[in-house]
Amino acid sequence: MPVRTSASDRTGPAKGVGLGLALVSALAFGGSGVAAKPLIEAGLDPLHVVWLRVTGAALVMLPVAFRHRALVRRRPALLAGFGLLAVAGVQACYFAAISRIPVGVALLVEYLAPALVLAWVRFVQRRPVTRAAALGVVLAVGGLACVVEVWSGLRFDLLGLLLALAAACCQVGYFVLSDQGSDAGDDAPDPLGVIAYGLLVGALVLTAVARPWDLDWTVLAGTADLNGTPVAAGALLAWIVLIATVVAYVTGVVSVRRLSPQVAGVVACLEAVVATVLAWVLLGEHLAAPQLIGGAVVLVGAFIAQSSTPAGSSGEPVASGGPERDLSARGTVV
Repeated sequence: MPVRTSASDRTGPAKGVGLGLALVSALAFGGSGVAAKPLIEAGLDPLHVVWLRVTGAALVMLPVAFRHRALVRRRPALLAGFGLLAVAGVQACYFAAISRIPVGVALLVEYLAPALVLAWVRFVQRRPVTRAAALGVVLAVGGLACVVEVWSGLRFDLLGLLLALAAACCQVGYFVLSDQGSDAGDDAPDPLGVIAYGLLVGALVLTAVARPWDLDWTVLAGTADLNGTPVAAGALLAWIVLIATVVAYVTGVVSVRRLSPQVAGVVACLEAVVATVLAWVLLGEHLAAPQLIGGAVVLVGAFIAQSSTPAGSSGEPVASGGPERDLSARGTVV
């Protein structure tokens, strides 16, 4: 059953449900790094871990894709865009970026996405945004800078920064495309179908990038070290596929439908906080005082943003409006 939203839904009880789903999504996404790092240290290439993650999730969602096969005919551009941007684009650009610049810098640039969403709404669609949402973005990005300790090992690499910015733009695509059809009632594309086909498209794209035929499959048959504790590599992969990908994407997309891309985007900044805390607890990567303070600032920013309502809300999705909306109805632009 498609998720139906309206302007009143985003300011009523459904907003609380959307906030809860956004938090679950941030928790699920945030746990991916803790499970992936032991696999990488055990000998898997980072891109191979990403390929296993997306392809495994695509296989899990195959029955859903079959059930919603009509979407391929009705919304091919939306499915292709979601797979290219929200799945393959974010992953590939981020991993390419961290090969050239520090992880903290890349993560901070990627999480400029909420600010870019607000810029899209304000300057491209020429729709007003609330001061609370804007303040929430500023606080969340500032707090995130402390969480990832952006000043550690900072060096200027133009290509690396451009790749990280590309990851941020792809993440904007995730929030914008997740909101597509939120005002269409029963005619809205089912979010589960969009995710299923997005994962399939992403898996195909990443197959060409990651070259999985070079993957060392023997690593998955052994164990990986989780802060001194041997854990079955297969169990870590299952967590990444089922929780950090399937559950994360499903709850994330539905939360955008019930909130708004700009609000859900700020709440998603909690992913970095979750990742840092889990790394502290499970991997022994201790937090410094600036990281603790930064985490608190991110929480405050997310709370301020989610407590706001879209200014001048019309109930229309962020990706709609003007000529773009007319073209989307013909299936040529999403």
